[in-house]
Amino acid sequence: MDLSTTFEILLTWAVHLSNYPAPSHPPQIQFQPHSFFVERVCANKECRAVGWYNDEGIVYIDEIYRDTDSEFAQSLVVHELVHYLQHMSGKYDSYSCEDSIAREREAYYIQNEYILQSQASFKFVRPGPTACGYQNAAVQSEVTDHHEQVSD
Repeated sequence: MDLSTTFEILLTWAVHLSNYPAPSHPPQIQFQPHSFFVERVCANKECRAVGWYNDEGIVYIDEIYRDTDSEFAQSLVVHELVHYLQHMSGKYDSYSCEDSIAREREAYYIQNEYILQSQASFKFVRPGPTACGYQNAAVQSEVTDHHEQVSD
């Protein structure tokens, strides 16, 4: 099974763990090459971003996770879906650094709850510093560092 197949199940997990209302329609999911993240998320500087929600109804996931159902890939999708739910709720200002930090903390907390509850694992993803100043302030550049720790 791949991430496209489990996308709606992962959205249900994100709704359940976040207590945000279920959306009337799910976001789109698109798989993109790493160069897409470098250009769009990291201002054309090499980075380790592997997921991004663009505040326009699209969750982008690095194409290396297209045909996998690894624990990390699933938790990454849950993390990005939390950003979709946050955006739909109107709770945060996407252009505020303070709100960007709060968004990331909440998304990482829910990602780790997902890991704990769905996978009965303590291989948590620890957040790194939040990058402010990028459009929509939703940069996920630290995720791959933690994937390497989780995969070990």
